[in-house]
Amino acid sequence: MSLLLRFQWGLAGSLLLVLLLAALAPLGGATRERPLEFTRAAATRAPSVPAELRLTLGVSDVLLLRNRDRAPHVFGQVLVAPGHVFRLPFEQAGSYPFACDAAPGARIVVHVLPEPDPGWPRLRWRLQALFEDLRDLPLQGPED
Repeated sequence: MSLLLRFQWGLAGSLLLVLLLAALAPLGGATRERPLEFTRAAATRAPSVPAELRLTLGVSDVLLLRNRDRAPHVFGQVLVAPGHVFRLPFEQAGSYPFACDAAPGARIVVHVLPEPDPGWPRLRWRLQALFEDLRDLPLQGPED
C-alpha cells in the first residue's frame, strides 16, 4: 500500500473518530451564560442586537444582559441601567418573545432548545454551534 493511500485512510479514520467523539461526548463548559450586549451603537437607533437568540438547556441557558451604552435599555420587563449586568435564567425549552428597544422591530425572540441527545442530534447541534460561532467572528483587517 502506498504512502499516500495510508495517509488518506489515516485521515479518514481520524475524521471519523472526531465525529464519533463529537456525537457522544457530554456537553458542558465553564459557563452557562450567553452574553447579549447593548453597545453604544444602540443609541443611534441602529440595531445593535440580533432579532433572535438561541440558547440550549444545560449548555447556555442563562442570558447575560450587559449594558455598555450610556442610556438605559429595556429587555422585556427588565430595565438595564448603563454599566449594569442582569442575568436571566431559562429552565424550560420554548420560544420566548421579549420587547427590546435596541432590537430590529423592537423585539427579540429567545429560542431555548432542549439538550441534544447523544448521537446524530448532538453532532448536528455541535456543527450548527460551530458554524454560528464562525459566522459571528469579528472581521478585522491588518492594522497599519
